[in-house]
Amino acid sequence: MYDIIVIGGGPAGLTAALYALRADKKVLIIEKNAFGGQMTNSPKIENFPGYSEISGIDLADKMLESVLEKGAEVELDEVLSVTSDGAVKKVKTTYSEYESKAVIIANGVKHRTLGLEHEDELTGRGVYYCAVCDGGYMRGLDVILIGGGNSALQEAVLLSDICKSVKIVQNLSDFTGEAKLASSVRSKPNVSAVFDSVCEKIIIKDGKFAGAEIKNTKTGEHTELFADGMFVAIGLLPDNKRFADVATLDKYGYFDTDESCIASQGVFVAGDCRSKRIRQIVTAAGDGASAALAACSYIDSL
Repeated sequence: MYDIIVIGGGPAGLTAALYALRADKKVLIIEKNAFGGQMTNSPKIENFPGYSEISGIDLADKMLESVLEKGAEVELDEVLSVTSDGAVKKVKTTYSEYESKAVIIANGVKHRTLGLEHEDELTGRGVYYCAVCDGGYMRGLDVILIGGGNSALQEAVLLSDICKSVKIVQNLSDFTGEAKLASSVRSKPNVSAVFDSVCEKIIIKDGKFAGAEIKNTKTGEHTELFADGMFVAIGLLPDNKRFADVATLDKYGYFDTDESCIASQGVFVAGDCRSKRIRQIVTAAGDGASAALAACSYIDSL
């Protein structure tokens, strides 16, 4: 039996594991995709203490290395449910089942989709949600980018270096990301933007992605944009319903906890999956520390 099972290998989960390991707890981290979570999608991070500039992948590698050095066990698997059997927590995954004294859920969030016809079938074949992961497929080609916040602007900067052209479609009258990022995007000669517009339809030709039909929300005018691929960066959504038996969710689907990160007896939550005002790498890491300290205190009281 483990002392603590951490669900999620992003900055919250890895920080939680680090603090638990320093308290001499036996820790298992279960991650379904790539360690580092959403930060691995960031080509350049400039607001994490100790680094003037670092890629999300490099920062994730350093965080993972630090917990592995201290004895953390890791599994690449998807958690299906968490249940309580008295003082024992049972974590069921796709391939196995584990037991622990406490669980820290730090499963992050997932990409928001447009909800358009053909979007699912074209995912990975013309429609993408991560420029860092999939931008290489569009090298030298024309792409559309949906979104105007920090994530979208970061994607635009990256795509501008490898794509022939990047056409941004933003539903508001201007970018909503950081001023420095917006300035960087505007300085790119192969990047242009269409504001006050939404994507209403995916255009298909010969069974392949060919572009998007957009609508100006002020004039009602429809325009067809033709491109080789489309990247969607319109925000993130919680993915917490499977844990509703052991943690209360708010009306938006986030874990409804305060800064204590306590969800229920022996169950703790941390990071972007939790109801909070600010979602950053540093705040996720802070949650991880809080959740781990609370979990260790709980275990020590048993």
